[in-house]
Amino acid sequence: MTEYEQRVIDVLISTHPGWRYEQRDLPGLPRWWAIRYYPLRPDQRKAGARDMLGRTSLQRLVRALARHDEILHRLRY
Repeated sequence: MTEYEQRVIDVLISTHPGWRYEQRDLPGLPRWWAIRYYPLRPDQRKAGARDMLGRTSLQRLVRALARHDEILHRLRY
């Protein structure tokens, strides 16, 4: 992991503390993952929230987490 990537992960940990972050280098799978520490409620899943988010880049993962927060905010989570 580069220094830049570690700084982005540190920011994600402070702004989205309900997730753990992993880097996986497996062919054909997203490289960066956010995995929730606690399961979602059925109504949250129905609204489009997910327990795991995987993206090919950290920038895409950051955007996915922001969209995820919007979903939960609409549900007043």
